[in-house]
Order: sequence, then C-alpha cells, then structure tokens
Amino acid sequence: MCGLTGFLDSEFLDLDNLRARIQPMTDSLRRRGPDGDGIWVGEGVALGHRRLAILDLSEAGAQPMLSASGRLVISFNGEIYNHLDLRRQLKVECSDISWVGHSDTETLLAAIAHWGLDKTLCRASGMFAIALWDRQERKLLLARDRMGEKPLYWGWAGRTLVFGSELSALRQHPNFPKQICRSATAQYLRFCYVPAPRSIHPGIFKLEPGCVLQVDGFPPAAPPDRPLRPGERLETLSIRRYWSLNDTIESGVYAPINNEKEAFSSLDAALNRAVERQMLADVPLGAFLSGGVDSSLIVALMKSQAAQPVQTFTVGFEEFDFDESPHAKAVARHLGTNHAEIFVTDYETRDVIPELPDLYGEPFADSSQIPMHLICRAARQHVVVALSGDGGDELFGGYNRYFWGPNVWNRFEPIPFALRRLMGVTIQTIPVAGLNSLGRLHNYFRPGTSEISPLGDKVYRMAERLRHVRNMDDLYCSLVSEWNTPSELLLGIVEPKSQLDDPLPSSLDDDPIARMMVQDMRSYLPDDILCKVDRAAMGISLETRLPMLDHEVIALSMRLPMDMKIRDGVGKWALRKLLYQRVPQALIDRPKAGFGIPMGLWLRGPLREWAENLLEPEKLAADDLLNPLPIRRVWSEHLSGKRDWTYRLWNVLMLQAWREKHCSF
Repeated sequence: MCGLTGFLDSEFLDLDNLRARIQPMTDSLRRRGPDGDGIWVGEGVALGHRRLAILDLSEAGAQPMLSASGRLVISFNGEIYNHLDLRRQLKVECSDISWVGHSDTETLLAAIAHWGLDKTLCRASGMFAIALWDRQERKLLLARDRMGEKPLYWGWAGRTLVFGSELSALRQHPNFPKQICRSATAQYLRFCYVPAPRSIHPGIFKLEPGCVLQVDGFPPAAPPDRPLRPGERLETLSIRRYWSLNDTIESGVYAPINNEKEAFSSLDAALNRAVERQMLADVPLGAFLSGGVDSSLIVALMKSQAAQPVQTFTVGFEEFDFDESPHAKAVARHLGTNHAEIFVTDYETRDVIPELPDLYGEPFADSSQIPMHLICRAARQHVVVALSGDGGDELFGGYNRYFWGPNVWNRFEPIPFALRRLMGVTIQTIPVAGLNSLGRLHNYFRPGTSEISPLGDKVYRMAERLRHVRNMDDLYCSLVSEWNTPSELLLGIVEPKSQLDDPLPSSLDDDPIARMMVQDMRSYLPDDILCKVDRAAMGISLETRLPMLDHEVIALSMRLPMDMKIRDGVGKWALRKLLYQRVPQALIDRPKAGFGIPMGLWLRGPLREWAENLLEPEKLAADDLLNPLPIRRVWSEHLSGKRDWTYRLWNVLMLQAWREKHCSF
C-alpha cells in the first residue's frame, strides 16, 4: 500500500527540472507512504512513489522499480495477494528468471514483462493502481483494480498529462486547474460524492474500475469536452476495460448454483482462500470488528487460519444509540480475539471535521467518514494492515433499500404517474408537526411495535419520491440521492448523466433487486464506500484489505440466485448461514445500523457556529456557484426542529469546507 504520482511532460523539461517538478508531487503523498520515497525520470516522463512497506521491507521492494530488462518502469499502489502463485507460474514458463527480493511489485513487473499488462491483471488477485512506462515504445499505461479499491486520478495540468493516487499530488503541479467542475458539483450534491469518471476539477478525472488508460507517445494537448469512457479514444489516448462487471454478471446468470449445499461449500471455500491470501504480510495485521455479519465472518475465518489470536478493533461512542461496541465485544469474546475497544468522546469525534477537506481531497459527505477515520487511527497504533468486511452488502444484499424499495414500488406502480405526483404534492401540504404527532400517538398506543419517529420526515421523503419517480430505476436513484433536484442549488447548470445511466445486463430486466445491487456495485461502492475506507485509512498510513471483494468471491456471488442472498426479508442470507456455523446467531441478529454519529444534534448545538459561518449567503454564492435560498431554508427548518435535514446540510457543509480550504472564497 503506497501512493503514486507522475506526469507526461509536454514542455520538454530537462531531467533536473523533471525531478524538481515530481518531488513535491511525491512528497504530498507522505501519509500514504511514510516508509520511503522514490522518483524516476526519463525523457519526457516522471514517476514518483511513497512507500508503506508491507511485503519485503528491504530496499529490494523500493519503487519506482525497473524490470529485469530495464524496459519497463512501474509505480504501484496496492497489493497482489496471489503474487506467490504468479511467481510459481512464471518460474515454470521462464526457467531462467531470477528474483532480487520477495515483493509483489517485483512479481507484478515480471508478469507484465512476460504476459503483458491486461493478461497479468486478469490473473492477479488484488487491489491496485498502477502507472507503467514502456521506455522502448514510449507508452504510458495506467490501470485500476476491478472494483476500485485503490484510487487513480488523471488529467491535464495545462498541456501536461498528470496522474496520481490523490488530488493533493496533482495540485502540486504548477499548471493544475483549480477551478470547480460544475457538472461534478451537481452530481456531488445528488450523491454526496463525485462519481467517476469526473472529479471536482475540470479536466481531471478518475480512472474507472477495471480499466486501463493508454497513451502512445505524447498526450493530447487539451482535455476532451466530456469525460472519456471505456472504449473511447482521444488522439493518442485511449481507455479500455480489462475486466467487465457486466460480463461477470452475465456469466453468473447463465451458470447459476441452485443447490444450496454446493453454494455454501463453494462460497465458504472462496472466502477462506480470499482471507488466507489477504493475511499475507511482513508487518502486524488485524481486523475491524463491528459485531455485524460481514466483519464477524471475516474475523471468524481469520481465526481458523491464524496461529495466534486475531487482533480486532472497534470504536465506541458516548451516544448509546450510536454505540455498537457491546455487540463487537460479545463476538470478540466468543472468537477469542485480542480485542481493542477504543472509546471516543463527542469532542474527539468533532475534532476530526477540520481534517476532512485535506483527507478526502474533494467534497465527500458520507458522515460515517468520521468514525471510520477514528477506528483506523486507533488500529494504526497496533497494526499496519487491517482486514474489513466492506463489500458484503452490495454483493449479497444487505441494504434496507433492497427489501422495502420493491415493496413500495409494487404498491404505487398501478397508480398513474400524474395521480402519484398530485398525491405527493398534497401530502407535502400537511404540516410536519401534525404528522409527527400522529407518529407519537401510534407509539403511545402500540408500545410493543416498531416506533414510527419522526413520522413527518419519513412521509415527506416518500411524498417527494412520489412526485418524481416513473419506474423502479427512478426510485433507486431517488433512494440514493440527497438533493433530488441539484439544478435548484446550482446556478445555470444542467445535471450530467452518471454511470447509473449506463446499460445494465439484459438478464436483470425482471429483477429490480439485482439491478439495485449492480448499480451500487458500480457507483456507490467504489466512489463512496471504498473511497471512504481508503482515505480514512491512508490518512494515517494504515493498509485496509477487503476479502469480500476478491474477484473469485465476486464471480461466485453472481452465480447465487437472489433467494440465497435475500430470504424472508433477511439480507446476506448465505453469509449468515456460513457465520452461524462459527458464531451463535443470537450474537449477530439485530436491526442493521449504520456507522453513525449524532450529526443532526451537533448542527443545532456545538457545530452551529461553524455551520452558520459556512452557510453565509455570500459564501454560498461565491463564484456564482450556489443558490443560497433553498439552502438557507433547509438550514432554518433544521435549526427550528421542524425538519431533520442532517444529510442535506452535511452535503453542503462538506462542499463549503472544501471550497474554503482549496478555493479560498
């Protein structure tokens, strides 16, 4: 796990000037790699690397690294978990090969030299972002792992093509474009993250997961008018897929595993192999443990393969409603882990907020970013690598929207759209306070049932969806949107299309739940969840590994019928069956909870002054970006207690905090 950066020069700088330009870009990634740094420059190209040493801690693993022939130069961020298997295959096919060290970087470079980049990536099990320079053909290749665990930005700084693990590195180039991309801002306001392939800056993009970007010779002089997508070309620059999620889905659909015994056995074996590969490290290793299905299963599998008790971590909060540490402690006690329970105060939690604009590099508004960073910070005091259960929800059906979304749509679909729209408008004329009173009345007379509170906010959100959705795909988009009409906030902007508008596999036409899961896999998972984990961990030099996203596990999950993922209203059914063989069901079964904090209360209390400052009308309207009126209305309603607008406000506040840091309004 490291950080990489570099550029293709268009100014014909000499080698000394190339070094002078790449050094600050590399230095900016110190958090990602505190154990060493390196640069390599050639005619018209510069590569930089910061190292977090995990495998082969010696100088034999240092980067940038040259191939044995000297033709290829690589700067690599990530881990190739099956690199020892690849070494054995290479030894069979290349009997004269000799190894300098035992790093996965050396393995990867030798494999690329022998098989080529695309074939090597298809054989590799891992997470990675790669920059590869072919000195003979003067060809640059950038590649990103299948699901997007590791970030890779690229784009134009003036006439120079720049790339790197984080925007912080690209910003060190003197010609970096510091303006805000308004199209990306519209998408951010909807989703609370900037979805690939855009970034928050014009002309700077994210390489999409499973893709290779290739530049033959000199890069184009200027960026395209819109983001380049896989299969497209701009002069000497092209993007292609070496791995396709859609193809993997189609393969799974046409080769299903309908026998439950076979399904459980295959899944158990695949997860065990993934965990075994990902426990390979030359540094201390542990795991996050929330006490939920995914993390508990990963830790249970680690226990079965570890010679010593597994080191596990959880973070506890002062607010009881947000504290899951007792559940984690119970699971840890059953599995016999060496468990660390770190409790943080509200003050310590809020103290992370000023760090967020630098930590994430662009606006990012998943508020669980704060507790995620806190648990990473705590784990880093004991280990350098931590395994996590992320990915299980998307692959095996864990989110609540998969259950009740289709049920809601089935009830409203028979109603003509015009009538649904009228119903939504009418409902929103009812005072929220009155609806909340009805909810409290329900809770009073039926104390043993699930509480409905606050009913008003829930009804208003449903009414908003009734006004806009025409089909199940619209409903999904509404469920993952914070501001449903970003054009109301932005001045003179038409919201662009996103990856959610890309075609879905035709085999999913009649399966709305599967369609929702796939949409999450190609946008929410890489651009929110994996971004959150990567930045939260790498901000304090911790490597995170996600066995659920092993490519064998992904392929196998596509072969399982939906009733092995969601059954009788319970998600992750197959994972639960495997877990219950190792952990008592009573320790696991409880309502799904997010990794949350009481942000709404804080915005009315200790964070009010900070928020008010960022939401001043003149700051909102700076550079003619935002329309203050709807934002100020939401802020007023939240402060009065009339509505709970926590997530909409956090969305705007993270944008404003980022602008204040990087745009100096």
